[in-house]
Order: sequence, then structure tokens, then C-alpha cells
Amino acid sequence: MDQDSQPTDRQGNDHSRRAPVATPLRFHHGDMIRNPNHDKTIQRSKLINMWNHLHFMEDMVYVHLHHPHYKEDLLVQAHPAPCINGSMTCRWPEGCGRFTENAVILNIMISDGLTLFLVPTQIKDVQKDHFTIQAPDQGYILGQRLTRRYRCQGIHAEVMQNGFQARGQVTDFSALAFAVQVSPTVAGSFRWFNADSPATVNLYRDEQMVFSAACRCVRQTSDPDVRDIIFAPIASQINRFSKKKLRNPRVRVTPLPNITFDHPVIKKKFQLDILDLSTSGFAVLVSASDDVLMPGIIIPNLTLNYAGALKIQCKAQVVYRREEKRKHIRYGFVILDMDVVTYNRLSHIIMNVIDPGTHIADEVDVDRLWGFLFESGFIYPQKYNLIQACRKPMKETYRRLYRDNPEIIAQMTYQCNGEIYGHVSMVRSYERTWMVHHLAAKRFGHKRTGLQILKQIVRYFDGLYRLPAVGMDYLMFYFRPENRFPDHFFGGFARHVNNPRVCSLDLFSYLNFPASEAGRTLPEGWLLEPCTGEDLEELNRFYRNTSDGLLLNVLYLNKRKDDEETLSQLYARHGFIRSCRRLSLKQYGQLKAVLIVNRSDPGLSLSDFLNGIKVLVNDEAGLPWEILSAAVSQLTGSYRIDKIPLLIYPSHYLETKGLSSEKQYNLWIMDIHYGREYGEYMMEKSKLRIKFLIRFWIQKFLKP
Repeated sequence: MDQDSQPTDRQGNDHSRRAPVATPLRFHHGDMIRNPNHDKTIQRSKLINMWNHLHFMEDMVYVHLHHPHYKEDLLVQAHPAPCINGSMTCRWPEGCGRFTENAVILNIMISDGLTLFLVPTQIKDVQKDHFTIQAPDQGYILGQRLTRRYRCQGIHAEVMQNGFQARGQVTDFSALAFAVQVSPTVAGSFRWFNADSPATVNLYRDEQMVFSAACRCVRQTSDPDVRDIIFAPIASQINRFSKKKLRNPRVRVTPLPNITFDHPVIKKKFQLDILDLSTSGFAVLVSASDDVLMPGIIIPNLTLNYAGALKIQCKAQVVYRREEKRKHIRYGFVILDMDVVTYNRLSHIIMNVIDPGTHIADEVDVDRLWGFLFESGFIYPQKYNLIQACRKPMKETYRRLYRDNPEIIAQMTYQCNGEIYGHVSMVRSYERTWMVHHLAAKRFGHKRTGLQILKQIVRYFDGLYRLPAVGMDYLMFYFRPENRFPDHFFGGFARHVNNPRVCSLDLFSYLNFPASEAGRTLPEGWLLEPCTGEDLEELNRFYRNTSDGLLLNVLYLNKRKDDEETLSQLYARHGFIRSCRRLSLKQYGQLKAVLIVNRSDPGLSLSDFLNGIKVLVNDEAGLPWEILSAAVSQLTGSYRIDKIPLLIYPSHYLETKGLSSEKQYNLWIMDIHYGREYGEYMMEKSKLRIKFLIRFWIQKFLKP
């Protein structure tokens, strides 16, 4: 039988799983009752067990009556009592007396949401509020749905269509369609609702959206004030994110992981095995008879279980439905959100399957990490000369960072038997901004480890930047212009995009300022004070005309919810220091420069980019070096290092004052909304090409 074989009212609406009602339903399928299929039966023992299960779940049965006055058949709901000694008792709900009194009891029908069963009646006793029958030797299967239907409570529905809007409740749900009982808003009317056109349906539980999709009206009642409408999704796939040229690899994991979740609409717990897994989503396979999903469903709290020990919490959404062979349905999920620590656990499973040498957020042997940083040349003599004075607190900082892996850092190593051959890490540097911290590699046999780890970074990054909980609106990276590797993969993207509002590249001069020059006074007329709104507007005009990049977006980004912790509070929760304040250097009220004073634990960044001062000079001609250095000297007392790193923009400022910088750094910043384009660029550039390798080695060794 098809799904329309269930009890329906005269409008064709299914009420087999509705809440108890006093008003009966007219029954139009007498031929189905009179001539049941004797080849489709259910044994007495199973029928009794199903009956008792209905009682346990406080569910209802339908009693088929013949009304003596109107000469018509009715369906009236009743409460089943426990069947212990072979007798089945039904108790009438309140308000049904005028329909049940003197009526002829013909049959009983029960449903498990998927199949409709007929229970033949042999009356033993009839009272005003109940009746009892002898449990039959067998029952009959009258009809079976394509998917199971569930009764719903507490789900609010919102229907919108070209200016029409209605609100109400979801009454029942299946994987193919759901029923809502809605009324139009004050300014609307059902005359505005076009049943032949798509409508957007949003479902909410506790004011949290759990479903949103374009739906078609299957059927509806004709009441002008309150209508029951059956909706079915139009599309079998929704596009949550822009389509990518290069899709993240899906892997099959052993042992097979599974997901558990409370269905947000029907509030039942389900467990499903995962077919394949990626950093951005996963797929499951379910039988058609057990199908409870639908494209567009949002699951706020889903748990991915791995190997019986690891539990990964996330928010996910069903994005596609695909029919497979043998009456199975494949569903695809996209991960909407999870915190960075949880994401690292998921990424480690996936990346380790792709390449066992890749380790995400594993506890790192910090002594081996230090050895790798020296051996790979990441810490070269000049850099070590700058950091050696604070090596003890730096060791402790690294031990806590790379052992505990707090949510302020994300890191990946490429290793074999504990030996590290590649390492990259990112640290949360500003509000809504992450900074590439380390990027270093050394050869591992014939493998080009740098390119290998770069590919894994792209895969890791592709799932990370979409997660709201991670707090990433911008990604930044400092690198020396002469360093060809990052210039090719990072600077190359900025030049490729050629839009500083998407990806900017600003050149800074780097200078170490002695902490011993502390406390110098400024001449009369000069003042160092907290930035005002007018100061920031002036700086913005200057920067917009010199770069028009993303630097000020990063430095001024303080947008957060009232109950969201600040970056300083986040660091403090993990026992670290992080602060950032803005100061204006003025002469008689005229802005000359803005100083961004960064504080962090020594060595959080080896070049101390987060533990130094960034100087943005908007009036080069009007700011002598002696004045700027005196202003900086007033800030050195708060640092616990011998030399305070200065990053000065524009980079030629020192040169115009007759000074030379120690080195220069490019500050690369990307708007994370263009992460997909960057990932595609990186994967394309990371392909080994003979022409590129020849050109690289010629430039490296033969350039005069």
C-alpha cells in the first residue's frame, strides 16, 4: 500500500499520529477494511507487544465506529490499557460521549508511524467510558508508508511566500513531508497563499532555527483562519557554501565512527554510522524505512563518536539527500560550527588517514621542536641573538602552548617516530584575527616536506575558517620579502587577486629598540595619549590613500557580543598575557603617528610581533625620529625584554630620517571570506611543476 492508505479526513490529511481530539474523523476506506489482504498478517503475540508499547509511550489507537444516527463510519481516538490476560481495553478520551454512545464498534486500527494495522474486534464488554475486546489470533497489515511519520510538539513554524506570512506549529513529521497548523499574521490572509508556488518554511525549537528550506504545498485544508498544510522540500540538495573547484578529500575511517543526536523536530535520539568523513562534513547511509532526515535540517548538538573513546561535538546541517540502491538513502552533512580544540581532534583523524606523518594538535615533544627550529634554519643566528636573553620564559611558554594546545593556538607537525620534519602553527593574535606563527620544514628522505605540509595546511584551513566559534575573520602572516617560499604562496596570492580589500601586503621596517632608553620626555607641544575617534579617522584617511589594505580592520576590530569574552580574557583563562592598546602621538593636537602597543608572553611569537610596538606614521615630514624614539621610550618600562621590536609603516620612514632598518617584513592579511579562493590558489600552486623547480633553483643559485 502507498502512504495514502493511512486514515485521512475528507480533505485527505493524515491524522494517524495526531494528538487526541474530541471531533472524530469520517472514514472513507471501508473497502480496505472489508477485504483485508490475508497474506499480510501480524501474529497475536507481536500485536499484543505493540499494543503494550503504545500504552507505555502514552500513545493512541483509532477505533472504527458506525454512527447509528448519521449512518456513517467514524474514527475516534482512544487510550489503550495494558493487555495482560488476552483482553484489550480502550478508554475513551473526554468529550467523545456523543459520538461513541450507542455506536457500533467495528474495528481498531493502530499505527507505528510506518505501518497501519487492523485489529479485528470480538467484544467482551462495553461501558460508558471504555470497552474491552478479546485479543484476536492475528491482525492485518492495511498499509505501509514510504517513511515513518512522527508526532511533533514544541516546534514553531513560519511560512513565507511573496509577502504572505503565517505562523503556527508542526503537528507531524516524516523524511518526505511534514504537516503544520498555521494562521496568517494580522496583516495577511490565506487568500494571498498560492498553493502552486514555492514557500520558504522555517522551523524553530526554543527560538533556535532547526530547519529552513524552500517547500511545495502537497495539500491543505480550506479553513479561512487555521489551516493544516502538508509541505515537502523542493530540492534534494541545498548549497550552504559556494561550490569549490577542489573538494576536500573524503576518507573512510577504521574503526567506523558514528554520530548520535537528538532529532531537533521529533526529539528522539538516533545513532547512524558514518560512511566517509572530511574536515567540513560527512555522509551517512540509512534505510528508507528508518529515514528521519531531510535536507535543510539543522542539528544544534551532534556528537561524532570515534573508537568508543573520542567524542567530538559540533553543530551540523543536512545538505543533500540521494537515493541509493537497495532502498537506502545517502545523506550529506556539513559542519556548521565547533570550537578550535574540537576541530583539531577531527582534523587529526582525517589528516592521519591521508598521510600518517601528519599530526594535528598532538602533544609535541618541545625539546625536539626546538631542535627542529634550529636545524631547519627557522631560528638563524641573528634571530637567536635577539631571543636568547629570554630563553627560559620562552621555553615555558612553548611547553604550555604545545603540550596543552589551548584554543588560542592551532598547530600541525609532520613527523616520523617522533622526529619532526615540518611544523606550522597559527595563534589567535587580535580579536577575530589569527596569525601564522611558524612555517618551517626540512627534508624527509625524498619527500618535499614543505609542499606536503602546505597541502595539509590548505585542507585543514578549508574546514577551519568557516566555523564561527573559531573567531577568524582575518588571517595574517609576517614574512621577509626575500624569502621566496612564503612570497610565492602568500605574496603571490595578494598579487594574483590584486585587490587590497581582499588580500593586502604592507611593507614594514623592523628595528629593535633598547629597553634601557626608558623614560625620555617629549618636548613642549608634543603629547602621547589614548587614541580618539577623530585620531582613528585621520589615520584611516592616511592608510586608505597609501595602502587601502586590511591592517586597520584587524587592529580596530572589537566587534563582539556583550557576553563574549575579550581576547585578553581568553588568554588569561589559559594563563597567558595578551593586550593591545592604541596611543596617538600629537604635536599641538595634530596627529603625527599612532602607536599600537602589543603585549604578550615573551616568545609567543619568536620575532615578538605580539610583544612589541607597531608605529603607523601618518605625517613623515612632521615627525622627527628623536620625537618618535622619545615617545617609544616612555613605553619600554612595561616590557620584560631587553629590546622591544618596532614595526614601522611606511617602511621608508627610517630611510627619510637617515636611519637604516635592521630588516623588512611584509605583513600579509587576507579577508577570510575569500578563503575558498585562497585554498584553490594554494592547491594549484603547490603542485610540483618541473618548470617552477628549474626557475626556482636558477633564481636561488645563479642570480648575480
